[in-house]
Amino acid sequence: MTPVIERILKAKINAFMMKAIGVIRHPPRRKLSREEFEELLESAGYKVLAILEQVREEHPKFNIGPGKLREIKELIEEFQPDKVIFANKLTPSQAYNLTKGLGIEVIDKWQLVLEIFEQRAHSKEAKLQVELANLQYQLPHVKEAIRRIKMGDRAGFKGMGEYQTQQYLKHIRYRMGKIRKELEKVREDREVKRKRREEVGFILIALAGYTNAGKSTLLNALAEEEIEVRDQMFTTLATTTRKFRLGGKKVLLTDTVGFIDNLPPFIVEAFHSTLEEIVKADVILLILDASEPWGEVRRKFLASLRVLRELKTLDKPLIVVLNKMDLTKREDIEDKKRRIRAIAEERGVRLFDAVSISAKFSQLDELYSALENVILTLPKYRLFEIVIPEKEKVLQIMALLNSIGEILEVKYGERTRIEAFVQIGMIRELTKLGVKIERLPADNEF
Repeated sequence: MTPVIERILKAKINAFMMKAIGVIRHPPRRKLSREEFEELLESAGYKVLAILEQVREEHPKFNIGPGKLREIKELIEEFQPDKVIFANKLTPSQAYNLTKGLGIEVIDKWQLVLEIFEQRAHSKEAKLQVELANLQYQLPHVKEAIRRIKMGDRAGFKGMGEYQTQQYLKHIRYRMGKIRKELEKVREDREVKRKRREEVGFILIALAGYTNAGKSTLLNALAEEEIEVRDQMFTTLATTTRKFRLGGKKVLLTDTVGFIDNLPPFIVEAFHSTLEEIVKADVILLILDASEPWGEVRRKFLASLRVLRELKTLDKPLIVVLNKMDLTKREDIEDKKRRIRAIAEERGVRLFDAVSISAKFSQLDELYSALENVILTLPKYRLFEIVIPEKEKVLQIMALLNSIGEILEVKYGERTRIEAFVQIGMIRELTKLGVKIERLPADNEF
């Protein structure tokens, strides 16, 4: 493609892009990330005309102060945007007041995130989850519209009259109930598959972490797959599960939807069936972008811990994986590892290890080592002595043991005796092969 044609194509794309003015209100003692907000706007396909920032406490009526509201009006007259988008959460009342006062559609960060979700949702499950999140987001806004109608304000929801708005509220509640039932069926089907996988000896590992940290790239590197990877936020909405071998052991690796700072409860609830893969996992890999400054790494680490705490998964073995180590120096990586360990200790988080990798270039040695070490500490593993009476079955059973555990010692004789860590769920399968299994004393456990 020649530079001239490329410029023409870009000009045509820009002509059709929605145009927006962004607004960020920084609380007095906490600065929001302008870079992340701009990335969200670009991921949703907006051309950003301007971004206004203000440091102040939340204004009850407009979120921002009246002076900043006048500045936005001037920018609207100058640039003629399609929307004004806030980096802050707006109450239904604030969204209404701003839309009425500015004469243009005003949305907040979470509606922006939902727009991105709608663009990325391809599977039936992802589409249902996004629709549920959208309906949950709309519910208080529709109620606010009804409240204002009753007060004599003729504003319905998106131009609807009173009757239409009331009917739409009923539709939202009906549709939410129906979607929840469909997602519950998806969850039940997934639970059946998960139990079957555990019965045949698979170890379940979930990839979690901030959006665009490289989770899908890591899944591709570990499982030797070619799942689509894009340098944009929320590429993955539906779960993707792939298997790989770890020192002979069978492992299932699941990629999940990315986190974001202050992830609201309605999104967590809508994506519960997807996030449940983290809840049911044996080990959680929390992926962070090591190339970012420490302030950003810390913010995203803490945001991810808040989501994991909300999911009640911080009792599981957690390995922090600092990805993109090829983009920074070794001293910087080691310093970030020390700081992450200190934060985890301070907050009582069960951090098994912090490792550095480059998923893009398959530099995964530290991660492989950490996984080998963590697996045998899992509650599903116990130390057993397996006695094999038939010599012709020794090789078959040893191969099985290596795929579902770890052989420590083999004593050959008339009856072969093997001391090994074995998944408790696989004991029944072993006994079907005619072996005798005896649990060894607890103080010998790994």
